[in-house]
Amino acid sequence: MTNKTTYDALVLYSAGLDSLLAARVLEAQGLRVKCLHFVSPFFGHPGRVKGWRATYGLDIDIVNIGDAYIDMMRKGPRYGFGKLFNPCVDCKIIMIEHARALMPRYGATFIATGEVVGQRPMSQRRDAMNSIRNETTSEDILLRPLCALILDPTPMELSGLVDRERLYGFSGRGRNEQLRLAAEFGITDIPTPGGGCKLTESASACRYAPVFQHHPTATAQDFHLANVGRQYWSGAHWLSIGRDQRSNEMIERNITPGDLVFSLRDFPGPLALGRQVAGDWSDDAVADAAAFVASFSPKARKAETDIAVAVRHGETTRDVVVRPSRETALGWKETSWDDAVPVRNAMDPHNH
Repeated sequence: MTNKTTYDALVLYSAGLDSLLAARVLEAQGLRVKCLHFVSPFFGHPGRVKGWRATYGLDIDIVNIGDAYIDMMRKGPRYGFGKLFNPCVDCKIIMIEHARALMPRYGATFIATGEVVGQRPMSQRRDAMNSIRNETTSEDILLRPLCALILDPTPMELSGLVDRERLYGFSGRGRNEQLRLAAEFGITDIPTPGGGCKLTESASACRYAPVFQHHPTATAQDFHLANVGRQYWSGAHWLSIGRDQRSNEMIERNITPGDLVFSLRDFPGPLALGRQVAGDWSDDAVADAAAFVASFSPKARKAETDIAVAVRHGETTRDVVVRPSRETALGWKETSWDDAVPVRNAMDPHNH
């Protein structure tokens, strides 16, 4: 099914200032622009799109690339990782490839990004930008409006579809030129810099490493769960424990049929989810997890007695009677960056 409205350009819209300006520069030339906001467990804010449409007057669609992105990472990003788990060059490649596949749907002629030569150390070096263009075979359809004047002219400029003289030659990591351009467009609500990618944050990277290590068939849903509450592992045993009412509700929404769900019977406490990524847990493992989960209830700990923890599995619920304890046989722990580094290195083809 094709889209009834046709567009000249598809703009990769991260919600940062640069992608916003790229869209505005093209719209100022009278071109019809559709913005694509890509989302995955690691980046994207689908809940904010309605507000961006209202604030900036942009035509934005959400494109979910979660499972495709995880598959790319699992296979090993061709251009490797940055300092943490961020495959920035391969990230841009996969977005452009998806945008290219969507061009017929939107009747689009070309793709545009907010990239600026030299702004980001991994993906916006000139050589990396050339690699992105070449890997996606997009030389004939990829325009970078904010730095076009220091790049070779594209077919869109040579044909006159885009007026090259009304494009820009920005470079480097400063934002002064972008801020001046934003002022010219009357943009007063300036987006904060950075793309908000969790793969560039060490705390989040530590959450993802054990999922990649122990769950070879993990989907986007698994990594959404990894973003929630407290994350504890014992080998391939995985526990997600709520921090507050909001994270308890998020855990509830992430329950799948094979999960074990822990809740205290007679005391206030967190909701916890045990995801059985390497086969069913033994009764001892379930009891161990129940004791650990119960230890997050101050009142249950203060009781200094055995308590009942309800363990739900599918349609069945049973009580497990345990003494709350942080020191259990399975030795649950949060993943540190030192733990995550070997996983990252094993996934990075540059280390092979």
